[in-house]
Amino acid sequence: MDMKEQTLASKRVYDGTMLHVYEDRVKCPSGVESVREYVKHCGAAAILPITDEGNVILERQYRYPFGQVLIEVPAGKKDPGETFEQAAARELREETGYTDRELIYLGDYYPTVAYSDEVIGLYAAKGLIPGSTHLDADESLEIFQVPLEEFYRMCADGRINDGKTLAIALRYRLRQS
Repeated sequence: MDMKEQTLASKRVYDGTMLHVYEDRVKCPSGVESVREYVKHCGAAAILPITDEGNVILERQYRYPFGQVLIEVPAGKKDPGETFEQAAARELREETGYTDRELIYLGDYYPTVAYSDEVIGLYAAKGLIPGSTHLDADESLEIFQVPLEEFYRMCADGRINDGKTLAIALRYRLRQS
């Protein structure tokens, strides 16, 4: 069954720093014409840093849309020309100060498939070497560590609700089985 929609017209309706919003007119496989509004995103990487002692490095960060501090894995958007892997290594270094000896690709995560083309590359980082952080001027983070099993409990009991963090926990846990 062919489910692909044909783009008839595309119009950029908002051009932001990180997000670009489009409104497209499409023809559905049934022949009906419809409108698709969506966000183009530059992509991002998320990292599950695991120390030699088996602790996960997490961060608390205030998230403006929710008006609260959330617990997340280190993550950030790709810079122009950067691969997901390069973004993961850079964000790990900038946000936690750690450099990895081993970066393990866990797969891609599509956080909002109904209205965005954002892709987040998921990675586990091991063989961590401590260093100093290099936060962006508008970034404020609190870095802390928990044992891996406590991290899974935090994901299960609702202390962690961030989608990319839940996705990376699931992907890593399934690799361990």
